[in-house]
Amino acid sequence: QVQLEESGGGLVQAGASLRLSCAASGRTASNYAIGWLRQAPGKEREFVAIISQNTYLRYYSDSVKGRFTISRDNAENTVYLDLSSLKPEDTAVYYCAARTSATKTTTGYRYWGQGTQVTVSS
Repeated sequence: QVQLEESGGGLVQAGASLRLSCAASGRTASNYAIGWLRQAPGKEREFVAIISQNTYLRYYSDSVKGRFTISRDNAENTVYLDLSSLKPEDTAVYYCAARTSATKTTTGYRYWGQGTQVTVSS
């Protein structure tokens, strides 16, 4: 069993930066790729980024590539998502989730966090 807890969301202005954290607990947490997904009101859940267990593989959606950076500290069991040059369209609830392999997908995640709200004002 793996528990995931997000933090770091908030209300920011366009162009600002934020760091989201996903703290993982459970003996097997390091065995999973960790992804970030987001869901805006009235929209489908969207893939944002994912990092493999050994950090070698990192994938991003086209909408965030070059602006967001995913990283992982396995010693701290924490995955980070650094958001920069934020836009109002980045407003969403951001979730971290665990799956067995790093793939650009919204499906196949075994464990989910509760989400953290990011709101970007124009």
